[in-house]
Amino acid sequence: MQPNDLKKILSSGLLSFPVTDFDAEGNFRKSTYIERLEWLAPYGASALFAAGGTGEFFSLTPQEYPEIIKTAVDTCRGQVPILAGVGGPTRVAAAYAKEAEKAGAQGLLLLPHYLTEASQDGLIEHVAEVCKATNLGVVVYNRANCRLSPTSLAILADRCPNLIGFKDGIGDIELMVSIWRKMGDRFSYLGGLPTAEVYAAAYKALGTPVYSSAVFNFMPKLAMDFYHAVASDNHAEQNRMIDEFFLPYLEIRNRKAGYAVSIVKAGAKLAGHDAGPVRAPLTDLTAEETDMLHKLMLKQGAQ
Repeated sequence: MQPNDLKKILSSGLLSFPVTDFDAEGNFRKSTYIERLEWLAPYGASALFAAGGTGEFFSLTPQEYPEIIKTAVDTCRGQVPILAGVGGPTRVAAAYAKEAEKAGAQGLLLLPHYLTEASQDGLIEHVAEVCKATNLGVVVYNRANCRLSPTSLAILADRCPNLIGFKDGIGDIELMVSIWRKMGDRFSYLGGLPTAEVYAAAYKALGTPVYSSAVFNFMPKLAMDFYHAVASDNHAEQNRMIDEFFLPYLEIRNRKAGYAVSIVKAGAKLAGHDAGPVRAPLTDLTAEETDMLHKLMLKQGAQ
């Protein structure tokens, strides 16, 4: 897939990040990962991100990563494009980019590097080196230690024709407005805050109508219904779902750091699509919290 073709796909619709399936020992479980993708693909997401943040990219080994990406690509071929998460140190991220392209991914999501702070000049070189390593379209995830300025993005846009997307995980409205005003339609813009539904209407007003839904992993009908309510500016329906589901959901998610992933895996299990435990350093929901989530899900009806 050409980068500009991917850019068009990412400019509308709902996106999601499937969780990665592990067995009781924490090893990748291919069989149920395939079943998960087969279940989610027909619901209408514009693209799925394999081995993204919700897919626990940060805990995957270099040996299992290519199999996960290839499994997602093979399973969803002809149904929905697969973008692969890449990240870590610059050369490691570039190596993952090459592996993902070899495995057949249609695009890449460049996750933040880890631990060390970096100047804008350093961030530019980091993103540029990963883009140079692949022919695929790349979406950069602005979050944590990777906080690019509008000027840096303009430099990258000139240097990297295959940098086609910008995903925001910071929630700085001033920064988003500045980027949008400077870059216009050079990028596709994705909302990427955890539980993005809560911010969806505000981001649409900023020129970012597309977002990624973690809830899609276990409540796909609800996630799509909410997206359609945002797309049609049906604020009454948005507010109803926020009050009835998303705000109570956030109360559970916010109990511990890392629960943005853990609660999704708990939800998948409750929905009958068990993805196994999260890997360290994350921790699973407690029995009490899982019961709270279950009751909340039951109120939303069949998916």
